[in-house]
Amino acid sequence: MRPENIRNIAIIAHVDHGKTTLVDAMLKQSRIFRENQQVDERIMDSNALERERGITILSKNTAIQYKGMKINIVDTPGHADFGGEVERVMNMVDGVLLLVDAVEGPMPQTKFVLRKALERGHKAIVVVNKIDRANARPDDVVNTTFELFVDLGASDEQCEFPVIYASGLSGISGTSPDDLKPTMEPLFEEIISYLPSPKVDPDGPAQIQATLLGYDEYKGQIVIGRLNRGRIRRNQSLVLLTSDGQSRQVKAGQVFTHNGLNRQEVEEATAGDIIALTGLGEVGIGDTIADPANPEALPPITVEEPTLRMTIGVNTSPFAGRDGTYLTSRKIRERLYREADKDVALRVEDTDSADNFLVSGRGELHLSILIENMRREGYEFQVSKPEVILKEIGGIKMEPVESVEIEVSSEYQGAVVELLGKRKGQLEDMSVQENGNIRFSYKVPSRGLLGFRQQLLTATRGEVIMNTLFAGYEPYTGEIDTHDYGSLIAWESGTATTYALHSAQERGQLYITPGTEVYEGMVVGQHIRENDLEVNVCKKKHLTSIRRATAEEALRLDAPRNLTIDDALEILKEDELLEVTPKTFRLRKKYLSKNERARHAKQKNFQG
Repeated sequence: MRPENIRNIAIIAHVDHGKTTLVDAMLKQSRIFRENQQVDERIMDSNALERERGITILSKNTAIQYKGMKINIVDTPGHADFGGEVERVMNMVDGVLLLVDAVEGPMPQTKFVLRKALERGHKAIVVVNKIDRANARPDDVVNTTFELFVDLGASDEQCEFPVIYASGLSGISGTSPDDLKPTMEPLFEEIISYLPSPKVDPDGPAQIQATLLGYDEYKGQIVIGRLNRGRIRRNQSLVLLTSDGQSRQVKAGQVFTHNGLNRQEVEEATAGDIIALTGLGEVGIGDTIADPANPEALPPITVEEPTLRMTIGVNTSPFAGRDGTYLTSRKIRERLYREADKDVALRVEDTDSADNFLVSGRGELHLSILIENMRREGYEFQVSKPEVILKEIGGIKMEPVESVEIEVSSEYQGAVVELLGKRKGQLEDMSVQENGNIRFSYKVPSRGLLGFRQQLLTATRGEVIMNTLFAGYEPYTGEIDTHDYGSLIAWESGTATTYALHSAQERGQLYITPGTEVYEGMVVGQHIRENDLEVNVCKKKHLTSIRRATAEEALRLDAPRNLTIDDALEILKEDELLEVTPKTFRLRKKYLSKNERARHAKQKNFQG
């Protein structure tokens, strides 16, 4: 049975194609806000990191009313590193809006999210967004999108998708680029007429799968999912069926449905709606909540395996314990496993050392967001260099590879080809764009992309657009030398001085400023050569009647490079660690003293 008054849809697109802005327009035009209410842009991006970076990281759902119909909308991330969010959301919805930019058309990560929707058998409405952009080419974009559907194995029915032309920023839409209405009504009408209502059993025993998890300081854990069968009332007795086959009795506390941006408490929820439940205790993603009389578990939610891993452990630097609130291995372990419960694409494993944990994710951005969130919550820890996860398939050593699309000015095409050639990249396609830029399509081992972004930006003076997408596992291609520069390492502990830094900056690019506290073995800059170099950044000028301390004021220093956590992870080397605290982060060598580094280097060469 299909309740005709409900539609459950997800909005999917490549990053920065305007998903969240389109949701803004749909919410505003559905009259959920007062006429005089002040409403921010990108309403759904409620997380501080999402607003800072301008990307969606966590899937979030809302609901609007249109002509007596309830439309549940799930806003999904566009970056492939957060593909686990997209994969599990597909279990909750019955159709998708696929956004494509009216100029750029389908991009690599569009393929990833669309493939997941088509595999579930979902129908899609193609929304050509930003139709009011200069150089918009809607006809070409629609044709390219159709070819993408065919390439991904869409059925004949899925390929007959309707097209809506829109601008989320301007709040306009229409069925033709030349006939746009000043509202989102054409889009709402297409959603109701083309996308199916949920197929459910309203009279059967209750059954819901935990797809998203939230947390409230007063209500505790909140479980969000689509009610596939039956009804759930407040204080109803249920059974929790975990993914590993265990079960326990639970009782639903409060029952919520979604109305606009708010959750609305109800006495009873019916099948087909996306609801939220409290009072169930600890629930994991993919667990089933069912009727005790008929406890039938739904298939567990599966996502693609992680491709990158790193070690997160207790901070062992000389400055450990100065800034953090949570320092111990127990606290760090609890936080990591709590994250793994919420994020099905993340893996956390204990290691031989009680102070270190192996964390695996989809990519550098996936892991850097976890690090940044932990830092802001008061955790202090250290991180090793990310490394790809190798596999052995049929006795052959295999490694993850990525499809890489790069658009760059023709002036820098030689630099791009040279950089990717060093990193074992294989050119698959090259085309000239209407604006004269060159677009390259490469297949590159994931190892070769670690630390690549910053080198690419430097080589092209920042005039480049790069997108990547995991393309599977292929035979190992051999060693790749990804580091062209060594590190500048602090010779001794102390406080950096202008006089010493003025001498050190001739050796490379600095990361620190005068007055920065350093310790022996701390990385203070990037060397201009391939080898590491110890520098004394704490040296003071010898004082005499002629040489005064104020003479330092005449020395000029180059502006230091301000690293972000993403930058630090990119330039991190195998023998280095990233020390992360709530107030700062520092690069350091694993072995701080020069003698220790020399001894371990000698051992490594002997073993090699």
